[in-house]
Amino acid sequence: MSTWNIEPTAVDHPNVVDLLREYTDEMASRYYGRPATDAEVDQAIAEDPNTGLHPPTGVFLVAREQAELVGCAGIRELEPGIAELKRMYIRPRVRGRGAGARLLTEVERHARQLGYRAIRLDTRDDLVEARRLYAKHGYQEIPAFNDGPYAEHWFEKVLRSREPVR
Repeated sequence: MSTWNIEPTAVDHPNVVDLLREYTDEMASRYYGRPATDAEVDQAIAEDPNTGLHPPTGVFLVAREQAELVGCAGIRELEPGIAELKRMYIRPRVRGRGAGARLLTEVERHARQLGYRAIRLDTRDDLVEARRLYAKHGYQEIPAFNDGPYAEHWFEKVLRSREPVR
C-alpha cells in the first residue's frame, strides 16, 4: 500500500468525471441486473449531481495507485454538523486490498477537519460489500434521513475527536 496516495481533487476534473461515469455505470448495471446503456448512465448522473463535494463545506478525495485513479469518495454538508458520504467507489481490480478502508479513514479525517460531528450515508440492498464495509468501520444503521429513490439502508457514524497523545 506504500504506492497509494489519497488527495483532495476537483470533482469536475476530467479524469474524475471519467471515474465517476465508471462508478455510475457499475451502480446502474447492478441495479438493472444487466449492462446499463449510455443513456441510463447519463440519466443517473443528471438525477444526482455532484453538488457540494467541494470546499468550504465538502471535499472530494481520489485514491491513486502510483498515477492511476483507483477510487474516490466525497462528503458534503447534509445539515449543520452532519456530513453526507457520496460517490464511495473502488475500482474492481483493487478491491479487497484495503483501499476502501483507507479511503473511508481519510474521508472521516477530512470530515473532522471541516467540523462535522457525524457522517451519514444511504445505500441499496444489492450493495452488500459496501454495507459490510460501513458496518465494519463503525457505521450504524439508522432510520431513513432521506427519501432517495435508490436508498434502502441508511447509516451514520458519530465522529470522535482524536485524543492528544501523551
